[in-house]
Amino acid sequence: MRFELLIKGGEVLDPGAGLSGRFDVAIDGGRVAAVEADIPAEAAGRTIDAAGRLVTPGLVDLHTHIYPGVTYWGIRPDPVAAISGVTTWVDAGSAGAYNLPGFREYLDRTSRVRAYGFLNISSIGLVAPALELSSMAFCDVDLCVQLARLNADFVRGVKVRMGAGTSGDYLLEPLHRALAAAQALDLPLMVHIGAAPPEIDEIVALLRPGDLLTHSFTGNTMRLTGQDGRTREAVRQALDRGVLLDMGHGGGGFSFEVAEALASQGVLPHVISTDLHQASLWGPVYDLPTCMEKALALGMSLPDVVRAATETPARVLRLDGQIGTLRPGARADVALFQVETGAFPLVDARRVERTGTTRLRCTLTLLEGRPLPPELPNQPAPWIR
Repeated sequence: MRFELLIKGGEVLDPGAGLSGRFDVAIDGGRVAAVEADIPAEAAGRTIDAAGRLVTPGLVDLHTHIYPGVTYWGIRPDPVAAISGVTTWVDAGSAGAYNLPGFREYLDRTSRVRAYGFLNISSIGLVAPALELSSMAFCDVDLCVQLARLNADFVRGVKVRMGAGTSGDYLLEPLHRALAAAQALDLPLMVHIGAAPPEIDEIVALLRPGDLLTHSFTGNTMRLTGQDGRTREAVRQALDRGVLLDMGHGGGGFSFEVAEALASQGVLPHVISTDLHQASLWGPVYDLPTCMEKALALGMSLPDVVRAATETPARVLRLDGQIGTLRPGARADVALFQVETGAFPLVDARRVERTGTTRLRCTLTLLEGRPLPPELPNQPAPWIR
């Protein structure tokens, strides 16, 4: 058998497929064709020497904002993808029902990366920093459900931002409406948390198995720990039900203090994501590998970190077996990393610093077997300091 491309001699790590060790990865027709210990170089039209590199499935970032020019937060994904190994980008609520068609048209015209979205329960989406829930007239459950069904190939969940700066005086009402839409669609709900009110216990009590708390290591008043530093009982109950914790680092959603307290009690992120946007791209987030390094600093193993950025988000999207893995037949999305050891500064959303011992430096990103070309990123929008 002859293959189009062979990635040879790398250290493959694919927790979803149970692969760990030195393997060759053969690619043909944009899909993984074979993963074996020694595939002859002459069996491929082109060979990539991956000796000394970590080879993983293309990363899946479950929380990003990639609708620039229309929303306050949006960035272009392709420049970051090429240097970070992220091949699947999930926009977390930039678009609501009114601007979802334009979002899809924009992505089709401008992006190579694979993209999906969580549809905002607010029909106006994130056109401003925090006004999408200023009126419950924007929270039209029927319209959200209708647009999600018309775009079922793209919409993989529903998003709502809860907190004093977003849901405000409406307290739990936006959450109830978002849950109603997610239930009607049989899709997961992603809930942003930050500053109370409402209280975190009230929020987690309503979540279903498979729903996600994003910014789950926030240092704000919705933190998952009590004043004693212990994991809140309502949070424990939610985790036992199958609620998932998403890092969703962003510009304000990750605190080392809270993350370390939770990690010491065995509470770690199920999903590692960036919440990459205009105000986090240039720091403190930068990219998904940097967030993975912070998870390593919390004590997670490298296989668990890779799983949380590949297999688990793919499963949330109901695309397991298609992305986030190197199983034969899957999309040939691949990331190569130089794993460096040393002392590396890591900074959380409050600019608290820790020292990591591992750096994951992406050296190549392949989307369906083709390298993503390097591109210059957008300059920050005028409203970003």
